[in-house]
Amino acid sequence: MSGGTAHAEQPATFAFTPENLAWAQKVIAKYPQGRQASAVLPLLDRAQRQHRNWLPRAAMDYVAGLLDMAPIRVYEVATFYSMFNLAPVGEWFLQVCTTTPCWLRGSDEVMKACERKLHVKATGDASFLHSADGKFTVREVECLGACVNAPVIQVNDDFYEDLDGASTEKLIDALAAGNPPPKGSMAGRQVSMPAGGRTSLFPVPASGAE
Repeated sequence: MSGGTAHAEQPATFAFTPENLAWAQKVIAKYPQGRQASAVLPLLDRAQRQHRNWLPRAAMDYVAGLLDMAPIRVYEVATFYSMFNLAPVGEWFLQVCTTTPCWLRGSDEVMKACERKLHVKATGDASFLHSADGKFTVREVECLGACVNAPVIQVNDDFYEDLDGASTEKLIDALAAGNPPPKGSMAGRQVSMPAGGRTSLFPVPASGAE
């Protein structure tokens, strides 16, 4: 389920920019007449991206109008999927995976590092935690689908993997300075190769070599 409830302060109106409206019309045109509701997920995603990474009610109503849907049907979608934020989030939105594979690899230390660096405290209810300066929002989430490189944080659209407490603090410092490091492993390994180097697929010895 989507985390949080609708934010108390809501903008009165919302409309796509001309560029986003043209994009939305192309998406809607992919579906047969009468099936425009199939475009609700991509349109809600685009609306959220346009509105500083959160989805106000006016945006949901706007999407409902474009798709000829009852607003309640759009609300149902927006409140079901956890990728939709119903309240403002910071410039850096950190989603910390604490599901079993990440937990076994130390996600507790990753979460503690976020709390320590950003002076926030997790309550265990999947709440959104905001830093005092508003630049960071932290949330515990279920599996991000990158278990092989656990522990993992999703920062906005990017994954940072192979984390521990120290590398998480280093990541936060870099984000705060506006210099996000290259996405991927924070331990320096290539994709999902063994941390200690390859263990198979060595070169075949030349003929006659021992």
